[in-house]
Amino acid sequence: MTTKPKPRESAVKRPISITAVVDAVGALAAGNTDGHLYMYDTNLSGGSTGFGTEELRTKAKRGDVLLWNCLALECEAFVSIENIVIDPEICEPERKVYPGTDVSYWTGTVKKTDTQPITYQITFRLGTRDEPLTATLSSSLVG
Repeated sequence: MTTKPKPRESAVKRPISITAVVDAVGALAAGNTDGHLYMYDTNLSGGSTGFGTEELRTKAKRGDVLLWNCLALECEAFVSIENIVIDPEICEPERKVYPGTDVSYWTGTVKKTDTQPITYQITFRLGTRDEPLTATLSSSLVG
């Protein structure tokens, strides 16, 4: 009698990737992100909701690693994350740069899970605009 081998569990858990797709041309013309920001993450099967809206609700628990990045809807537009404002008792995002490039991303580990959604706001650099734009609505982490 042969037994089926058990699937190996990865020793390293994959981060939850949170992507902001920004309509930079629309946001620059409007002076805000309202209707020009589309949020997604890689945890749909884990219970995240609000995909494609500015109010993404990412299902995350203590110990989960989050990785934020952004993309421009228009290929020729410049967008980057300037800052992520969230309660530091929950998560402290840190800006990093991919080696050998000037492409940045943000990462942080969830320190504790709350029963209520923990909102956060992302501030973006868009095009050649001097002042960054902060997302009009807030996304959140939900436990």
